This record gives sequence, C-alpha cells and structure tokens, in this order.
Amino acid sequence: MSTSESRTVMVVDDHEQERRMLSGMLRDEGWTVEEAPSADHAFGLVEPGRFDVMVLDVNMPGTDGLTAMLRFAELDPALNIVIVTGEPLIQKASDYVVKHGAHAVIAKMPEPEYLLGVLDQAAHVTRHRRRLLSGTAPFGMVGQSAAIQAMIEQVRRVAPSQGRVLIVGENGSGKELAAHAVHALSKRAEGPFVKINCAAIPKDLVESELFGYERGAFTGALQSKKGRLELADGGTLFLDEVGDLSLEAQAKLLRVIETGEVERVGGTRTAHVDVRIVAATNKDLGAALECGDFREDLYYRLNVLPLRVPPLRERRGDVPLLAAHFLEAFCVAEGKPLKRLSDEARRVLDEYHWPGNVRELRNLMERAAILVPAEEIRAEDLASWLEGGPGREEAAGLRGEIERREADAIRRALEGAGWNVTQAAASLGIDRTNLHRKMRKYGISRR
Repeated sequence: MSTSESRTVMVVDDHEQERRMLSGMLRDEGWTVEEAPSADHAFGLVEPGRFDVMVLDVNMPGTDGLTAMLRFAELDPALNIVIVTGEPLIQKASDYVVKHGAHAVIAKMPEPEYLLGVLDQAAHVTRHRRRLLSGTAPFGMVGQSAAIQAMIEQVRRVAPSQGRVLIVGENGSGKELAAHAVHALSKRAEGPFVKINCAAIPKDLVESELFGYERGAFTGALQSKKGRLELADGGTLFLDEVGDLSLEAQAKLLRVIETGEVERVGGTRTAHVDVRIVAATNKDLGAALECGDFREDLYYRLNVLPLRVPPLRERRGDVPLLAAHFLEAFCVAEGKPLKRLSDEARRVLDEYHWPGNVRELRNLMERAAILVPAEEIRAEDLASWLEGGPGREEAAGLRGEIERREADAIRRALEGAGWNVTQAAASLGIDRTNLHRKMRKYGISRR
C-alpha cells in the first residue's frame, strides 16, 4: 500500500519499554499508533474499521496472545494480526499459528525494514478485506429470506428518527451490522459512529471508557481522556452487550440520557453531549429486570424502538447466498483461486443448526478458503469443523496444539543433549531456569 496513506496499528505488549520503542519507531514512519498493556485492555479498543493491523505479544498477564487472537477475530473479522514473540518454540510453530488466523509470526526486536514490510502487507490485506466484506447491499446485509427482508424494512423505519433503539439477537447474528445500518440511514450519518462492547471491557474500566477520565483520577491516568459518549457527540453511540453493564454504570448512563450531561471519572465539570444511543444485547433483559440485574427505568429509556435480528436458523434460505459471498470474498482476500461448494457440501450447510449464526458461517468459509487445497469444497471438508464448537473450544485447541509441539521439542532437545539441561536450553534458545519451569509444567523427566 502507498506510504502516503494513513495507517493505524494497535500494539499489544505487557513489556512497557519494548512497546514504547516499537510504537515510537512506527510513529516515526507515519503510523497512527495506539498501545495496550494487555489483551484484556485491548478488547475494549478493537472494533471494526478502527485498526489496519495489530502487533500482538504472546505471553502476557491475563488472556494470552494466542487465545486473544481468536477473540480479536470476532471483534473485527477483517483485522490482520502480526504475532511478535520472544518464544523460540512459538516461532517454530508459526505455520500452525498462521493457519489459525495470524498474518505472520516474527521474532521480537526484528529489523525495522522487515517489520515495516510485514505490517504494510498486513494493513493492505485488512483494507482489501474490508472493501470486500462491506461491498454487499443493502447496508452490508446479504439475504433474500422473509426474515432478513422484514428486518431491513424495520431498519428503514426506525433509522430516520431520533429515538433510541434496542437491538436483540443471538451472538453472531449480525446485531452490530444492524446498528451500523441504523446510523447510516439516520440524520446523523455524517457524524461519528462510536462503539463500546460492555462485555469485553473489565467492569472496573467500563465507566472510564464510557464517561472518560481526568488526569490523576486513578493510577496510570497520566492525562485526561474523552469517553465514548463525548467522542460520539453529534453521532451515534453503539452500546454492544448493554446487559453486561454494572448497576452503577447503568445509573450513570441513565443520568446522561435524562440530562445530556457527562461527568468524567475524577472530574467535577460536566460536558453536554448530543448522542443517539443504539444498544444491543443477547440477554433476556426481561429476566434481568426481575432478578434486579438491570434497571427498569433504563430498560424503558433504551427500548424506545425495538429491533430484532433473526438467528440464521430462521433464515435458512440465505445460507447458500451467505456461504458463496463469504467464500468468494475470502478467496480474493487470501489470493486463492475461487472455490465452489459441492452439492453435498451445500446440503451439509443447509442441515446444520448454526449455533454461532452468521459469524460461524463466515469463519467456516474463511477456513475453507484457506485450508482446502482443491477448487471444490466437499462435505467431508466441512464436517469435522462443524462438529467442533466455536469460541473457547477453538482457543483451547489452539493453545493445546502449541503446548504439545513445545513439549515434543523439549523432549527431543533433552534427548539430543543426553539430558544435559544447560545444553538443551542453549539449543532451544531459552535459559536454563525457563527450561526447568517448562519441564515441570509438562511433567518431563528422565526415566
């Protein structure tokens, strides 16, 4: 991509000095950089279209990089991730990590020229993916079923008003796409569309992200920062998974809705905001009201214009259209020859129950585009993937495969060194103490 284009990167690394060095180098090269000290912190910052590429460390406190990679793919399916790690054993398994979503795996502190080349290529692919995945009509929604057409018509009716919208639907059904459509058809279309995922951000950080904070409000608050409400002034704020807000945050949000005023954490001044709120949830808020987990007054403030996104099982006629759309898009994005589904493969897709909805179908077609070598995708190519569950199980499988490869490499190195731990550690590129720790972790000892 042209170096004159503005490029954005998220650097996620718990080592502050290394993170700052990398971020400084990228800024000097014209990149717009945002930093996060952990994957858990970055979850609240990643949203579709915000970053062109992510640089992600592996070993961090909290959620590790390999598990987080799969979560980031859900938050922004088009985002390319470059794993930068000091773990030689992870580098040796790079083909497996790339197969499961990373754009590349490179060693820490790489040559600047090499790193910039990798990031440029990753950013280019990200933008190309976005053009493909947003080029469908109307509003990015693919489908001809009565269920999806009824939802599109409902979007057309509610969008032009100023009323707050509550979108309900299962995970992966397309609630965020509906929210973007509401904004795009509203009178605020030229204003900002700002998202906050209430479930992805740790509860003690939700208020500072939503309302902003003043310098010194808490440890690490080195400068004042606007919250999402202020950033959305004149536009739309999308509260994704609003049912996960704490009762305290709900009370403060209710006050903003009633007064239009925002007070930052640690501040005393108020700022007036003009924001339309579109909220979404996969929870039964009616049940949450009964057990006291959600405020009744906030519920009725948010649920002015209800909008339901149907699950994929209610729009089965759209499965072939969606599958073909995603398969073509990912083949082009990955530089692969165009592939097609066999009649048997289409029947498998039609009969599947789709617990992960459209997101699961999209992920399945991406795997098929990348991993199936033939131009025709057969039923047996899809069967094993459909039998396994998405999400945590996939993350656990990825981590488990990496650990199996690591344990095997350690055993081979120890056997090759005659069980001399110092020599084995040197051959693996790690220190002796680290090797002892890994031997205890995997239960490896000389019999």
